[in-house]
Parts: sequence; C-alpha cells; structure tokens
Amino acid sequence: MKENILIPKPNSAFLNIQCSKCGENNIIYSHTTSNIYCKSCNELIAERSGGKAKINGNIISALD
Repeated sequence: MKENILIPKPNSAFLNIQCSKCGENNIIYSHTTSNIYCKSCNELIAERSGGKAKINGNIISALD
C-alpha cells in the first residue's frame, strides 16, 4: 500500500489556535516539545506530551 504513495505527507503541521479564555489567535506546531502559553493572557493553550501536543484551545485551521 505504501508503494503507491509517491510523496508522503507529514503527520505534523502548524495550527492556528484560538485561546479559549481571551479569543486571541496563536500559531503553534502540532508536535511541540514545550508548553505553549497565550501571548495576551498567559493561559496554557498547548501541553507537551512526548508526541502530538494536547491542545487546550480551539483549532481554527491547519496551515500548509
């Protein structure tokens, strides 16, 4: 099955996240290695988990 895939797509992406507390938009990496806090209200919006980050805000879109 994998032989048919010419160019594989990565499992990670940059995400546009909206803070659930203040509504501020932040761009983060989906597999971040550190905790990410909102730029305006300092609320935790992404927790590191050793793989894909645990997102605490609302995902608006994935950036290509």
